[in-house]
Amino acid sequence: MRSFYLILLLSCMTTMAAQETVVLDSTDVFFRHIELKQVVVTGPTGAIKMEDMSMPAAVIGRNDLRMSSGTNIVDAVSKLPGISQVTTGGGISKPVIRGLGYNRVVVVADGVRQEGQQWGDEHGVEIDDNAVSSVEVLKGPASLLYGSDALAGVMKLNTDPVVPLNKMRLNVNTEYQTNNGLFNYSLNYGGNRQGLSWNMRYSEKMAHAYKNSVDGYVPNSQFKDRSLTGMLGINKAWGHTRLLGSYYQLTPSIAEGERVPGTGILLRHFAGVKTYLHGLPYQQVYHYKAVLDNSFNIGNSRLNAVIAYQQNRRQEYEEPDAYGLYLKLHTVNYNIHYVTRRLGDVRITSGVSGMWQRSVNEGDEYLIPDYKLFDFGVFATAIADLGQWVFNGGLRFDNRHLNSHELMDDGALRFDAFKRDFSGLTASLGAVWHATDKLDLRANAARGFRAPNISELASNGVHEGSLRYEVGNHDLKPEFSLQFDLGLEYTDSWIDAQLSLFSNRIDNYIFIHRTGEVIDDEFMTYRYDSGDAQLLGGEAAIDIHPWHFLHVGSSFGLVNAIQLHQPEESKYLPFTPAPRWQADVKWEILHDGEMLNNAFVSFGVDYNFKQNHYYKADDTETATPAYCLLNASMGTDIMYKGNRVACVSITGNNLTDKAYQNHLSRLKYADVNPVTGRQGVFNMGRNVIFKITFPIEW
Repeated sequence: MRSFYLILLLSCMTTMAAQETVVLDSTDVFFRHIELKQVVVTGPTGAIKMEDMSMPAAVIGRNDLRMSSGTNIVDAVSKLPGISQVTTGGGISKPVIRGLGYNRVVVVADGVRQEGQQWGDEHGVEIDDNAVSSVEVLKGPASLLYGSDALAGVMKLNTDPVVPLNKMRLNVNTEYQTNNGLFNYSLNYGGNRQGLSWNMRYSEKMAHAYKNSVDGYVPNSQFKDRSLTGMLGINKAWGHTRLLGSYYQLTPSIAEGERVPGTGILLRHFAGVKTYLHGLPYQQVYHYKAVLDNSFNIGNSRLNAVIAYQQNRRQEYEEPDAYGLYLKLHTVNYNIHYVTRRLGDVRITSGVSGMWQRSVNEGDEYLIPDYKLFDFGVFATAIADLGQWVFNGGLRFDNRHLNSHELMDDGALRFDAFKRDFSGLTASLGAVWHATDKLDLRANAARGFRAPNISELASNGVHEGSLRYEVGNHDLKPEFSLQFDLGLEYTDSWIDAQLSLFSNRIDNYIFIHRTGEVIDDEFMTYRYDSGDAQLLGGEAAIDIHPWHFLHVGSSFGLVNAIQLHQPEESKYLPFTPAPRWQADVKWEILHDGEMLNNAFVSFGVDYNFKQNHYYKADDTETATPAYCLLNASMGTDIMYKGNRVACVSITGNNLTDKAYQNHLSRLKYADVNPVTGRQGVFNMGRNVIFKITFPIEW
């Protein structure tokens, strides 16, 4: 089987191509040719052209996001090769890059890292996906820019861009999904008058329980979210100053997968499965954010200074009007860096960044202790453009101080007080060789750093959403990774191809596994542990476009993650995504028509291989069978007198209504159905998504 994966990987070499600033079409995993020289991303050495990146990266643009399908922004990103997601019922998804997720992936929005207790399975990304105009994904250690936690990579969410000078723009978009009755609408208004720019958006989304052919409707998988965002800024020749603010509220019910003993039917704690009201238990998640973003031109150099405040509130309700768990997290982010003018062929960036955090418990149930945290990092990076060769690299030093407080629960010690300091030196060095106009070769070596999070160090309580009792470990050491990347990219008039291979060695890899202990009779006990790990794999794809209107694309992603020096039952790292192959055929029907523009039809296959590499000890995981999903989509712009007045798309996911469980679904380990013998809850069945956008500009 390993040789089969290797042959398939080497035979599916790919490109990440797109239109505008797009590298990959996230709707159907379809690859389109563009001039990569026009694409700029945020790499480990700062802003850099895509063609000069020595690490693998991808960009999903506005048009592809508009045509994408899913319940949140991570759904769209997870269609990229090498990217997957951990899901817990409806509306909760977390990105996984090359088999690594949680605090190993930094999510950046509004120029700052999103801090919302991302260590938990049932904590999603608190971002309005309607406000995301493009997504950048960096696959590999990005500790040079973001310090601890960017060990696996970065998912940067770029929000609504500033409207062009002396323009105003109004967008109205709406969406409906048939499987879970999801209804989504968003209103956006922005403008730019003589350098004074503004932008406002209000969005709301709601869904009832989803269904599949095995479980029927899954009780308590419904959710609601709403958000309000705003921006006010000044853009002048000297630079810009922008104040951004956002409010986000998510109310997801917590699907537990409990079943009626005699029948095996999923247990309902409320009447009706098509209700948009929350069930029991459920969460209330609030996220508030304010960002002051400044950029000053100093000669040919630039000084950027960003400071932000975030507050995340997470409440869990097991009774209708009384929360048990209530975590309140305060975060202050700071990032100051100076980009020099070119010194010959070299550009240097240096600066400091970090954050301060304070988390408190305000409920009467507990999972983690109160704590304070302070991060500080200093870095310097450089890029040298020598024409046919481009070199980039840098150094960074980080220090994190954590002060965890004692907490008494009914006279007993629940959390003891402790302090920990973590320091790490990280580095990156890479090169790109533009061998010909059609062929680029890339190589990169990077050292990553991640300090243990508070949950791994000190958790002691029940995770309702993940159906387990978790116990932390004070003695955990920081993770250090050494990753090597090799890649090639070939582009000509009728074929685009790219291959990316990586090797990632991680010392002190932290993971959670099941034990035989019984702390709470209703939940399985899981403890945090660590060991040395080795991850090998890569991504490949190909896009053949013999005619401008026809594209045939294919992609493949594989990661093999093992724990070194361990017996067979604990050899493989928990929660490693299965190998995945995707293929797509797209017909671009019409361009530049009087009534229709950019009209297309596409058909796709999404095949997930069987995952036999799983952590077997103490029944922490089970194998996951292979499954194949068939998808299709169509869309067009509607024109009137040369102007685009509407954008319409229809997407069908899982058209055959296949019953399947993704290996990273947390509901896979819910109760066993006593009638069928199947364990857990299955993923969503057939779903048809209708989207329409009305863009107005004057």
